[in-house]
Amino acid sequence: MSAAKWRKAMNPGALAAQGAGAPILARLDRRFAGAAASPATVARESSPTLDSAALLRHGLLLAALIVFPFVATPFITFQIGGQCLTLGLIALSLTFLAGYGGMISLAQMTVAGIAGYTVAILGVSGTAEISLNWPSWLVVPCALLIATVCATLIGWLSVRTEGIYTIMITLAIGVAFYYLVLQNYSVFNGFQGLQKVYPPEVFGINWRDPLPFYFLALTCAAAGYAWVRYLVRTPFGIALQGIRDNPRRMHALGFNVVAHRVAAYAAAGFIAAVGGVLFVWYNALITPGSVGTSWLINLLIIAVLGGLRHPVGPFLGALVFVLLQTFAIDLIDRERFNLVIGGVFLAIVLFSPDGLLGLWAKLRARMTTRAAGVGRSTISTQRP
Repeated sequence: MSAAKWRKAMNPGALAAQGAGAPILARLDRRFAGAAASPATVARESSPTLDSAALLRHGLLLAALIVFPFVATPFITFQIGGQCLTLGLIALSLTFLAGYGGMISLAQMTVAGIAGYTVAILGVSGTAEISLNWPSWLVVPCALLIATVCATLIGWLSVRTEGIYTIMITLAIGVAFYYLVLQNYSVFNGFQGLQKVYPPEVFGINWRDPLPFYFLALTCAAAGYAWVRYLVRTPFGIALQGIRDNPRRMHALGFNVVAHRVAAYAAAGFIAAVGGVLFVWYNALITPGSVGTSWLINLLIIAVLGGLRHPVGPFLGALVFVLLQTFAIDLIDRERFNLVIGGVFLAIVLFSPDGLLGLWAKLRARMTTRAAGVGRSTISTQRP
């Protein structure tokens, strides 16, 4: 669908409110730089392309991620690399909703769990009396479709509320799904869950081996990251950010606030569904503990640690979380791991509400200011 058709579908009445010849996106200049912003600024901000410096940074990062598994051990490649990319992809869905839509959903792990349970139930698992043994080429699309539809329904229920009420509704949905899979044995096998859920062998490759799984997760994570980067710069993404900042003003301009928010939940749900399929293949099982309250909160912690307004933030947050989860038990008891995570989370929130990337931006700005000050003082001392 073209941008013009999308704006026409999502913004009925906007053209009539502003005049047929007035471009809608030019009216959103205050979203970027206040009333003084020019149409050129809006066009530049809304462009889905990246500048040369950003492309260079992304290219270097991608090259490093490609080389990483060839210099790391299989344990690090699978346990750290694969898990970080998988959890980061699920957390990316929350970052998209919270950072660009202003909607904090605690049900994203639930959406991922729905996709995981669908793969285990429709596909092959160790519980033969429950799994239907459908072919993998049919199971994965069905899992993504079912999870995306469920995410859309969750969005439809929650977008009419704001703030703490949205959090409570999505938390209630997540807890309800947890008790559903915990107490249902005929479909979900209760507290034992479904074991031995392995990815299918395609081209004769075992995709759960460290190297293949890492590159599978890297491909999905890169695609999800690129999609979010593109989506937030499209007319839909710009309108969504305007709704985040001032939904009443956007509604007055003729934008369908509810439709945009529900569409955002659907897009985020698809990302979480892909991560959920990878997560069940990573663990080779799916249990109620995978969608329990602890994981609902852990996903929020991962997103906040990295930074809610940066698409790369959830992957950075996942890296910190997985490193602490993997190696902190060598220093403390496993039962006190949540205390360590809570302490790190509290420190990040206190010193940088925008996460680790926000902290890095502050340090870089301070270093730039200090360097500029030193340069000015040097010039002044050299004057006669």
